[in-house]
Amino acid sequence: MTEHQGKEDRHNARMLRKKSIVDEKIAAAQVERGVLVINTGNGKGKSSSAFGVVARALGHDMKVAVIQFVKGRSDTGEEGFYRRMADSMPGSVRWHVTGEGFTWETQDSSRDAAAARAAWDLACAYLADSEINLVVLDEFTYALKYGWLDVAPVLAALAGRPPMQHVIITGRAAPDALIEAADTVTEMTLVKHAFKAGVKAMPGLEW
Repeated sequence: MTEHQGKEDRHNARMLRKKSIVDEKIAAAQVERGVLVINTGNGKGKSSSAFGVVARALGHDMKVAVIQFVKGRSDTGEEGFYRRMADSMPGSVRWHVTGEGFTWETQDSSRDAAAARAAWDLACAYLADSEINLVVLDEFTYALKYGWLDVAPVLAALAGRPPMQHVIITGRAAPDALIEAADTVTEMTLVKHAFKAGVKAMPGLEW
């Protein structure tokens, strides 16, 4: 047996063992229900990841609702794209920009809290609607971090949503109770960011 053939045989044996393990896990995962996903951490990509799932859901003819809790601008690339999608696929996407902007911009905590409560009322309507397959609560964790909303009623609404409805929550510093309730949690870790090197937020990449 040549050295190359020996490496091939060892590789094939490893892949067979790996396939057996993966197949066993796939066979064991037979539950079908809505999933609660949280994208948190200080790194970039929390919202971007959620909007990628929106595209995936639409590809399966699912109905989606997006509520942005902090962003106050309506010129982001993702909103423009999905609004055009909604024009071509009526009823597929409901997109709501409900925030007043970042807290250091508004400098008005009572106004921020009122906006968050109004957005949450809107979110609750979607969380009770079995026709909506995916709900994205973008930058929602800040409403909990700053005390604009209480965690307990949020957890109750998430637990009481339609059985097959998926929810994605984004934002830094997700509280422990929310993480505990989630099915899938990803923490984005910041390694480098162009902004720290003086590069401004670029359209198509940052917004």
